[in-house]
Amino acid sequence: MSRIEKAIESATLKRSRKSEDQSMAESPLDSKTDQDRVSTRFGQGMATQVGNPFLVTANDQNSPAAEQYRKLKSLVVHLSKNDNFDKALMVTSPAANEGKTITSLNLAITMAQDFDHTVLLVEADVRKPSILEHLGIEAQKGLSDCVLDSVDIGDVLIKTDIGNLSILSAGQKVDNPVELFSSKKMRALFDEIRTRYQDRYVIVDTTPLLPFAEPQYIAKAIGGVLLVVREGVTTPDSLRRSLEMLKNTTLFGVVNNCVSRVHSVDGYYGYYGYEGYSAQKPR
Repeated sequence: MSRIEKAIESATLKRSRKSEDQSMAESPLDSKTDQDRVSTRFGQGMATQVGNPFLVTANDQNSPAAEQYRKLKSLVVHLSKNDNFDKALMVTSPAANEGKTITSLNLAITMAQDFDHTVLLVEADVRKPSILEHLGIEAQKGLSDCVLDSVDIGDVLIKTDIGNLSILSAGQKVDNPVELFSSKKMRALFDEIRTRYQDRYVIVDTTPLLPFAEPQYIAKAIGGVLLVVREGVTTPDSLRRSLEMLKNTTLFGVVNNCVSRVHSVDGYYGYYGYEGYSAQKPR
């Protein structure tokens, strides 16, 4: 674990201990730790996130990192109002371990906390799904089942109590994800997701861009792309190749993840799991 991640975890656990008695009184899952104490009622029904230290928009809303996610939310909302953007957004990264899923989650949470927005977070990384793992919940069916078995989306959505946030999980494992995402059924499903509720934002977490082909098919069905890079991990060459692959998409910006030194709102400097962005105009 990096010192950035340790700093986030340490700060969040300290805050969690202060409200532990109240949380345990309200939650039936007293045997769980602060990081995974959640309600697993879904039905897919209600999922209640409480303690994941990396979800700063839910647990540490006054932190500099959470403020940067709010700035990112403002950018996305601005683009949806002023550009040709149908409120569907794909989040990817050049390679693994660069923070795309954490970015997807925090962006979705901070958008869903706004009274004016409803948000659907789609777990389209069927190779290594982790959104539900970060929230500490489980689901038997999801995206792949909607395509393969014609399951209705409404029957498998996980409705959370994190603002107006719902989640469509990855669903059953598939032997060849490329065939799944290149199919006409998947394209039709994404069209339905984008148009079923006109006032809902859709955030799609995908596999990394360079190793896998699925993001290329998803990008054709989704209104825009956010590319997540990580300080000290993403190489200039992988960033260049990723931008080249996305040249025919609507690239809204590049999120710079885990910047080491961040100016806080109180005027102090420190190390955080920080999300900054550099916006680009859609092409």
